[in-house]
Amino acid sequence: MAQGWATTTFQGDPSPVLFDTTQLALERAIEGAGKRHQALAANLANANTPGYQRVDVDFHGALSAALGDGDKKRVHEVAFNATADASAGVTRADGSTVDVDSESAKLAANALEHSAAVQVAHARIGILKAAMGTGGY
Repeated sequence: MAQGWATTTFQGDPSPVLFDTTQLALERAIEGAGKRHQALAANLANANTPGYQRVDVDFHGALSAALGDGDKKRVHEVAFNATADASAGVTRADGSTVDVDSESAKLAANALEHSAAVQVAHARIGILKAAMGTGGY
């Protein structure tokens, strides 16, 4: 290794860490928004299933907690899991907790958030490419 250059790796991950915490957080937010999209789509698909309990993915909370620790490894390893939404009351006579209009609005807002995170991550990568002289921004 050339003098003055250092690489950082996560334990168990042999690849060097190239991006900063912001880029890593953007990538994880994109993944979290994708998981939330799947959960919201499942809610819509099961809206007419009697007794179905809506699920959601709180990737904002999980990512905020990981970022709050300041540990880059924790941000890298944060998990986004769908959980039953205990705050959702029964909205239908058949016991389902899915409100189609509300779920559709959440799905649209999540799609916008996902798209914005992708655009910001793409712009940051473009800036990095330009700084390396390989094209980009």
